[in-house]
Amino acid sequence: MNPLIILTGPTAVGKTELSIALAKAVHGEIISADSMQVYKYMDIGTAKIHPEEMDGVPHYLVDILEPDVAFNVAMFKDMAKKAVEEIYSRGHIPIVVGGTGFYIQALLYDIDFSEEEGDGKIRKHLEELAELKGPEYLHEELQKVDPESAEQIHANNVKRVIRALEYYQLHGEKISVHNETERQKESPYQFLYFVLNHDRSVLYERIEKRIDIMLEQGLVAEVDNLLKRGYDKNLVSMQGLGYKEIIPYIDGECTLEEAVYILKRDTRHFAKRQLTWFRREKDVRWLDKSQLESEDKILDEILNTIKTEWSLSK
Repeated sequence: MNPLIILTGPTAVGKTELSIALAKAVHGEIISADSMQVYKYMDIGTAKIHPEEMDGVPHYLVDILEPDVAFNVAMFKDMAKKAVEEIYSRGHIPIVVGGTGFYIQALLYDIDFSEEEGDGKIRKHLEELAELKGPEYLHEELQKVDPESAEQIHANNVKRVIRALEYYQLHGEKISVHNETERQKESPYQFLYFVLNHDRSVLYERIEKRIDIMLEQGLVAEVDNLLKRGYDKNLVSMQGLGYKEIIPYIDGECTLEEAVYILKRDTRHFAKRQLTWFRREKDVRWLDKSQLESEDKILDEILNTIKTEWSLSK
């Protein structure tokens, strides 16, 4: 099996710098598993890596889509698999870096998101309902029959909401159950899955400091420019953290102080949900930054694990 390294962890934990050092140490190339850094013009709010920070390490799935594209897990998996093959063709190691756990899982276990031919009448009826009553109504219907899927699919991603409802009506089974079955598959990769973590108080402090820096860098202007370019506030991209909280301030619905308070609170909650997800995953190796004193020691820990595990499996 081909090797694959995953480096993940909650937002603001410090994945970016470590990923560059790791890639240079193992002849790796980086695939971003971030649902927001894929978008153009959304740099500050996504904490997107700058070209000069890449230090010559190739990156995939960064800054490639317009914000009006509804990026989703199926698209990610297809694009990431192509990137993986391209990296292997050069004899290098793919390193998947980012905090979107569902995306990582989809690639790691090659989860099948293919859409079989459904009942055209059901899909047409659901599309008409979405048009007539709005996406929120449809999302509420999904919540009734498949709350797990409703939690994972944003209300504005109408296509996926319709797909999940259609699947339920066709099969009498939740699409989330189908997806869970897919997740039980063995991975086609020889992988090492590292989760970077920190003491909670330190992590929350890092989150707040990062948001303060984003504001200094011009986050409000970035969101305002996106709206002026014509990107609707209901787009999947504009519902991302750092964007949906600032829009009400721009619209005059709250003060900047209120918007920033909500952004910091929601980002802390997001980090907590990310950690909950990673704790459920199998074959995960935790790297606690509060125990490992420096970035160099964390990198050494990863490299020693790679050397030990992959030499034993040869």
